[in-house]
Amino acid sequence: MEKSTPSLMARIKIIYENRDFLIIDKPAGLLTHPVRSLARAKGASPEDLGEATSNGTHPVNRQDKSESVVGWLLEKYPEVASVCDPYGTGVGSSSTSLEEPKLVLDKWTDLRPGIVHRLDRETSGLLLAAKTQSAFDYFKKLFQEHKIKKTYLALVYGHLKNKSGVIETPLAKLPGRTGSTRQTTKVHGKHELKEKSAITQYKVLSYHLLHTASYSLLEVSPQTGRTHQIRVHLKSVGHPVVCDALYAGKNNTCPPGLGRLFLHAQKLSFVSPAGEALTAETDLPQELNEFLSTLEVATKDY
Repeated sequence: MEKSTPSLMARIKIIYENRDFLIIDKPAGLLTHPVRSLARAKGASPEDLGEATSNGTHPVNRQDKSESVVGWLLEKYPEVASVCDPYGTGVGSSSTSLEEPKLVLDKWTDLRPGIVHRLDRETSGLLLAAKTQSAFDYFKKLFQEHKIKKTYLALVYGHLKNKSGVIETPLAKLPGRTGSTRQTTKVHGKHELKEKSAITQYKVLSYHLLHTASYSLLEVSPQTGRTHQIRVHLKSVGHPVVCDALYAGKNNTCPPGLGRLFLHAQKLSFVSPAGEALTAETDLPQELNEFLSTLEVATKDY
């Protein structure tokens, strides 16, 4: 009899927890929060749902049963349901008139209970979640003031010439059709796009080879928190993240034996609401570590 594969939510690991917040290790493939809203299926635009709001929020639908960090939080900590951005309670219309039909959204449609930041679905690693409203407000403020240091490990295509550097290129979101995924892009010249400043620091940890292909393992620290920032910035300097289906391009094939984005949120450092300096760190997932072990370490002198 075959063993059943454990759900992605069952693979979440708690790295640190106290009464105010917790830090989890999210597996690759798991959504931070559901974004496929019932309202979008009925023709509402992303703007109607708050997808294009200035604080970068995404609509959440509690009737979407897709596995997600939000679903795991609500199952394990039901009290987190009330921990949210205050703007969300006013989303949608309260009218149920059949004479003047309107899209009716309850207060959950645009909420992300307990979630103060997010990771892309295919990115693994550390994610911070608040268990109380005071902790939520505190951490949102820390993120807005860039007082939480995030460190990622990324394997990219090619050997970077500079062993360290700063990528500082403004980013914007391309408009998409209703229901489609919006892609973040770097801004060239004058565009009718709402661009935002974005800064990413990187350091080369090691160079690698696999047959005729070359790779670099990077430590990456985003100084701002734009959607897909690391992925777009690394692409902009000619070294996209390995196995990035959205940004790597057709010329950069995903090597056999990997099959997932090689991007991992390794470390978080911040001062807690109680005034304690905390640093949480997690190892590379087994699948990334095993793939890395198949690569030949290369020396590179420039």
